[in-house]
Amino acid sequence: MFWTTPEFPVVVKALNEGFLVTLQLFFVTIIGAVPLGLVISFGSMSRWAPLRRPVRWALARKGRKPGSVAKLLSAFRPISLICRLVVWVIRGTPLILQIIALFYVPGMLDLFTWGGGERSRFAAVAVAFIINYACYFSEIYRGGIQSVPVGQQEAGQVLGMTRRQIFFKVTLLQMIKRIVPPMSNEIITLVKDTSLARAISLKEVIWVAESFMKGNQGISGLLWPLFFVAVYYLVFSGVVTLLLGRLEKKLAYFQ
Repeated sequence: MFWTTPEFPVVVKALNEGFLVTLQLFFVTIIGAVPLGLVISFGSMSRWAPLRRPVRWALARKGRKPGSVAKLLSAFRPISLICRLVVWVIRGTPLILQIIALFYVPGMLDLFTWGGGERSRFAAVAVAFIINYACYFSEIYRGGIQSVPVGQQEAGQVLGMTRRQIFFKVTLLQMIKRIVPPMSNEIITLVKDTSLARAISLKEVIWVAESFMKGNQGISGLLWPLFFVAVYYLVFSGVVTLLLGRLEKKLAYFQ
């Protein structure tokens, strides 16, 4: 049996080291993407229209009614447009392509290079993952915020609450309860997406398992490490699912 072979402890040790890289990538992505996604969602919902007042002033000065061009300029919201465009591009392209582009394109354009070390590769992958998942999280946040009835915000204004108080004490608490299920799905997907880091040869657990099949680490022809990796992912996904399920029950007091 494979567990009696001399290669077994060597392979298991390497898999553990690779899985540690996977865990680090997972937690770094969560820590970076959760707040960044909220910022992007605010940007997507931004109502700042810098041309609205100048257009109105110009029309009022000339005594004209707003035409189609004036209405278009008045409705121009640059922050919202940029954020929505970024989200559209990120969500519409494969994550593995984003990782490859982020790692190689800056060097091709003579902007900067990430370097060839393991830390540099990890940094590039982490940035790609954070941006990608922040865009997905931003849409979940936006849907959660917009699902809160407007009447509750108006009630807060009647009570004399500021916009900040309304958001943190009324909107945010209800939004959290609504976004837990879709956020849980994205987080579970992130567990498995970490394997895409091997696209730039980051030594996560899948890369390590494949290396024992291809002979990159002095041992070749071993298929069973890949099945071991499946167990790693199943256990990790199970733990994350259990924790998120408990969180959802904790937030059930809103029902």
